[in-house]
Amino acid sequence: MYHFFVEPSQISDRSVIIAGDDVNHIRNVIRLKPGDEISVSNGIDGRDYRCGIERITDAEVVCTLRFIKEEGVELPSKVYLFQGLPKGDKMEFIIQKMVELGVYEIIPVAMRRCVVKLDDKRAKAKTARWQGISEAAAKQSRRGVVPKVREVMSCQEALEYIGNMDVKLVPYEMEDMLDGAAGMAGTRQMIDNLEPGQSVAIFIGPEGGFEESEIQAAISCGMTPITLGRRILRTETAGMTVMAWIMYQLEER
Repeated sequence: MYHFFVEPSQISDRSVIIAGDDVNHIRNVIRLKPGDEISVSNGIDGRDYRCGIERITDAEVVCTLRFIKEEGVELPSKVYLFQGLPKGDKMEFIIQKMVELGVYEIIPVAMRRCVVKLDDKRAKAKTARWQGISEAAAKQSRRGVVPKVREVMSCQEALEYIGNMDVKLVPYEMEDMLDGAAGMAGTRQMIDNLEPGQSVAIFIGPEGGFEESEIQAAISCGMTPITLGRRILRTETAGMTVMAWIMYQLEER
């Protein structure tokens, strides 16, 4: 079943109106017809509105609301990915997969060892493209919300944004060298102790890893270094690994 996002104002007690670029997609790409069923979300309340297409015009798709599926697909906790800027198109891949896994928000972070350096103009253009990728992935995975992709932050800005989040995790390949290192047992305990309703921050370094000063700053802000195992994971793998563990722990049964 195809899934679309609309503004809350486009949903009434009995009907749903789809406008914008999705009209052309429905008419000319996937070629839906009156009578076909689709699902719609407003991107806010997490509900799944099931509709039947009534008519299709050049400007809009008019649907009849059939029923509302109250229990959405969202995780019971908001998970925030703070991702060190990777090179190439890896950020697009990371956004797509993290949205599929249930992340709530993605914050690109410019760190000292990032290969990519973006000026303000390029950063804004990238953010707009990344947001489009987030929306497309949310449609594909039938999310109830479209995860927000924030504008690029500095490491210090990111740590300030994390602020009072409940759980703050920073995977670090040299975790075993830090004071109080708990190894994989510590990682397992952190994941096992997650509770629905908590806000969770995942802080991922770029290809070159964190500089020691960045790790120390993260620890000073209350972040907990964890290990992801004995193998060194790529930056595009690390966040998804943590996210999958969190999904497994929190997914309602």
